[in-house]
Amino acid sequence: MMNKKKEIKKIHILIADDHPIVREGFKKTLSDAYDMVISDEASNSQEVLNLVGEKKYDIILLDISMPGRGGLEILKELKGKHPRLPVLIVSIYPEEQYAMRAFRAGASGYLTKSSAPHELMTAIRKITSGGRYVSSALAEKLTYYLDKYSEKLPHETLSDREYQVMLMIA
Repeated sequence: MMNKKKEIKKIHILIADDHPIVREGFKKTLSDAYDMVISDEASNSQEVLNLVGEKKYDIILLDISMPGRGGLEILKELKGKHPRLPVLIVSIYPEEQYAMRAFRAGASGYLTKSSAPHELMTAIRKITSGGRYVSSALAEKLTYYLDKYSEKLPHETLSDREYQVMLMIA
């Protein structure tokens, strides 16, 4: 009986962030992962759309605030054209500000940039195996939102655009 080594399927990742130092940080963090490869990088929303139109990725790491059109707007367009393409939102903004909006727009997960590096790898593996990723802190917040009897704060009822304008004013 021959002993064949099982080939490990690599997870092909597109990193979409407008800050070169952040993209380098993602690459450094993920370079230790035996099953992940950074296929491409995008620094703005148009590059994301162009690359996704040209190549196949297993997951996109998408910053929520990109030059040009914002991450949520790009996410909606991506999900319209590629509904099965998993997108992990990675943002500097706390979960309570954008996570629910990101999930409603089609995100497969939401992670803050202050998260531990191993959490990024965990999220990528979970999402690419068909799941969704939420941190334990976000999971607790989600139970609040799912409670049909809970009172919503006024800003939670705003549309995505209204919320974006409110943040700019604030």
